[in-house]
Amino acid sequence: MKQQRYDVVIVGGGAAGLSGALALGRARRSVLVIDAGEPRNAPASHVHNYLGRESTPPGELLAIGRGEAAGYGAEIVEGRVASAERLPGDGERGFRVVTEDGRSVEARRLLVTTGLVDELPPVPGLAERWGREVLHCPYCHGHEVADRPIGVLATGPLAVHQALMWRQWSDDVTLFLHTGPEPTEEEYEQLAARGVAVVDGEVAGLEVTDDRFTGVTLASGRVVPREALVVQARFTARSAVLESLGLEPAAQEMGGVVIGSYVPTDPTGATEVPGVWAAGNVTRLTEQVIGAAAAGLMAAGALNGDLITEDTRLAVAARRA
Repeated sequence: MKQQRYDVVIVGGGAAGLSGALALGRARRSVLVIDAGEPRNAPASHVHNYLGRESTPPGELLAIGRGEAAGYGAEIVEGRVASAERLPGDGERGFRVVTEDGRSVEARRLLVTTGLVDELPPVPGLAERWGREVLHCPYCHGHEVADRPIGVLATGPLAVHQALMWRQWSDDVTLFLHTGPEPTEEEYEQLAARGVAVVDGEVAGLEVTDDRFTGVTLASGRVVPREALVVQARFTARSAVLESLGLEPAAQEMGGVVIGSYVPTDPTGATEVPGVWAAGNVTRLTEQVIGAAAAGLMAAGALNGDLITEDTRLAVAARRA
C-alpha cells in the first residue's frame, strides 16, 4: 500500500471491483483494491455473454481489468481483509480496513465486491469436476454442452425446473431424483412431454475416464452414461467484511425456495451503513460477469457522487470559517 488513506478502498478484485476501480480512477479518486485472489469463476475455462469479450478465459479478463484500472491510477494489492470499522469521531473520517496479516488502511468510502461461494451437494467427485462438466448455469455453459447427454442432480424442489430449462440445449436430458422431492403428476407429465428421462435412487459418485466425466454412478451400482451434470449449488455471499460493519446477510429465495444468502443494497449498491457500497455477487447472487461489472460501475458512480457532496460541504464550511 503506497499510502495510509484513500478516497475509496475496494474489497475484492473481480469484475465488480475492477469495474468500480476503473470508473473511480477515471474520476480522479485515490483507489486501493485489496484482492484475495479467489475468483469464483476460476474453474471455468471461459467467460460467456460478455459483449466484446466473449469466450475470454477468466484469468485473462481479470488481467485486462487490472491493467485498465491501474492505468488510471488505481492501486491493486493482494491480501485478505479480516474486518472493517468506522473510525471514531464524525462520519466524515471514514473507515479503517484491516487485513488478516495485520496491515491497516483508511478510506473515506468502502466498496465491497467479495462475491459468493458455491456450496456443492455432498456427492463424491462433484468438486473436482466443478466448472468443467459439473455445471449450474445454462447461460454460462449450455452452449458448450449442447446436444450432449446431460444429467440433472435433484437436491431440492427446483430440479424439475432445471431439467426443463436444460432441455433447451439438448434432447438427451436425464433427471436423477437423488435426494430431491418426488415430482408431482403435473411435473411428470411436463418431463415426459419434453422427453426428459427420470431415474430413481441416490447418486453415489461420478465416473471419470482419462480425466473426463463419463457417467453417474447410482447407489445400486448402475452407471448412467452422461457427459455433463447439472447441480443446484447454494450461493453463499462472502459477507464477513460487511458483517463486521453490522450488516447481516438475508436469505435469497427463488420460487419460494432458499437458494443462498446476500447482503441487501439499494439499486445503486448503497448499504444501510452510510459510506459503504456493495456490488456483484455478494448482493446479487444470480449476476453474471457482465452484470457484476455493470453493478461495480453503478456503485462507483453513486459513491463518487456522495464524495462530491461531501467535498462541497467541507469547502463551504472552510469558506465560512
